[in-house]
Amino acid sequence: QVQLVESGGGSVHTGGSLRLSCTASRSIYYCTAWFRQAPGKEREGVARIDDYGRTTYAESVKGRFTISKDNAKKTLYLQMNSLTPEDTAMYYCAADPVRGYCYNWDFPYWGQGTQVTVSS
Repeated sequence: QVQLVESGGGSVHTGGSLRLSCTASRSIYYCTAWFRQAPGKEREGVARIDDYGRTTYAESVKGRFTISKDNAKKTLYLQMNSLTPEDTAMYYCAADPVRGYCYNWDFPYWGQGTQVTVSS
């Protein structure tokens, strides 16, 4: 099992930036991802990164968000720039320690989430 704890959420104005962090209880040499869910909407896969550094982004965040990880610190990051009100959501990190690469958006372990609110 792996415990995940997100941090870095908050409230910003349109055009602002935030960097989310997700600290894991064990090594993150495996598939990891960020998701988000706004009230009344389906949970959306935002970005994922595998053990080979290969990344995948939702079309809505390409060019604005960057996913990265620091294996030594056991931490996953999501740098979010040019934020808009449509980015307002609860953001969750997720992990699958049995997969060294990401081939879908199915994950067994999740953090509790961190709220991101973007005002217009």
